Amino acid sequence: MNALTLVEITFYPEVINDWLRFGDPEAERIIDRRRSLAAFAPGSVFAYVRWHANDYGTADWRLYVLRAGGSDDMLDRVPGVRPGAEILCGLSGKAKVKRALDLIDDLEARGFNPAAISPAWWRVTGNRISVGLPVRPYGEYQHDALAKIARVWS
Repeated sequence: MNALTLVEITFYPEVINDWLRFGDPEAERIIDRRRSLAAFAPGSVFAYVRWHANDYGTADWRLYVLRAGGSDDMLDRVPGVRPGAEILCGLSGKAKVKRALDLIDDLEARGFNPAAISPAWWRVTGNRISVGLPVRPYGEYQHDALAKIARVWS
């Protein structure tokens, strides 16, 4: 089990809401009625959203698109993710996170599985959202190119 990446999913109404936007965990374990763990195999891509509030409203809102790593990989530290993962896209702030969530909805509406999207596209998209630039849409040609690369490497 040490090769799996563990993600903490927490829900306390009006205070904490950490959840998975997409990705297929290998296993899930319920800790109690407000907390659970999702386990991802190395190479799995998933989106992790963290929302925290205080007495005045939203205090922190972050979205990470992550790739789970193996035991020998160099991993980035992400709160709620053990031991860590490769950050493909990391955004913070309400406007940026909402923009990324809208992009994910658009990908799914066009028939793409967000977990199967090119890691390079996620990196570029995160950078463009961070600096307020328009995002180039993901297309069939990019998806086909990624599939061809995967066939060559396997």
